[in-house]
Amino acid sequence: MQLGLENKKKTMWAAGLGVLALLAVAYQFIPMLTGPSSPDSSAQAAAPAVPRVRAHAGVKPGKKPRVESLDPTLQLQLLATSELTQYQGNGRNIFISQAEVEIPKPGASPVTDGKNQGDAPYQGPKIQPPPLIPLQFYGFASRAGEPKKIFLKQGDDVWVAGEGEIVDRRYKVIRITPTSVEIQDVVNSGPPQSIPLTQG
Repeated sequence: MQLGLENKKKTMWAAGLGVLALLAVAYQFIPMLTGPSSPDSSAQAAAPAVPRVRAHAGVKPGKKPRVESLDPTLQLQLLATSELTQYQGNGRNIFISQAEVEIPKPGASPVTDGKNQGDAPYQGPKIQPPPLIPLQFYGFASRAGEPKKIFLKQGDDVWVAGEGEIVDRRYKVIRITPTSVEIQDVVNSGPPQSIPLTQG
C-alpha cells in the first residue's frame, strides 16, 4: 500500500509542476500573440495638443510670448512670414569682386630702448657663458685593468671620481682622456668644460 501512496504523491507533484510550467509559458507567449496594448499612447492621442509657452525674461509688455506647439502639422502662416524676410547686409555685395582694403605699412621701425636705432638689425640680449668649473685635475687614481678614475681638487678638498660620477653634488665627470677631463655643471646645466691635467 505504501508504494501506491507514494506513486499518487509523485503523480500529484508532477501534475502541479506541469501546470505551473504551462502557466509560465502562457505568460511569456500570450502578449506576443495579442500585440502590444498601449493605453498610454491611445490616451495621448485622444488628448488635445497643449501648446507650451516658452518663458522669456526679455519679453516686452504688450507682446505675446512665443508659443511652441506640439502639433506636427505644417503651418503655412509661419512659412509665409519667413518668405517675406529680406536680406539686409552692410552694403558689400559678396557676388561682385571689389577692391581689397589696403593695410597701411608702418613708416619707421619701432624704437624699443628710446634711442634711434636707424637701420641696424635687432640684436637679442647677449648670452653669458657659464661660470668656469673651479675643479683642478691633477692625476689618475686607477690601476691597470680597472675603470679610469681621477683625482680632482678644489681648495683643500680632494675627490676621486670615475666617468659618470658626480663630484661635490654638482659636477659630473663626462669623459676622461690622458691629458684632460670633461666635466659638466649639472646645477647650471651648461655644456661640458674641458679641464687640463695639471701638476699639483
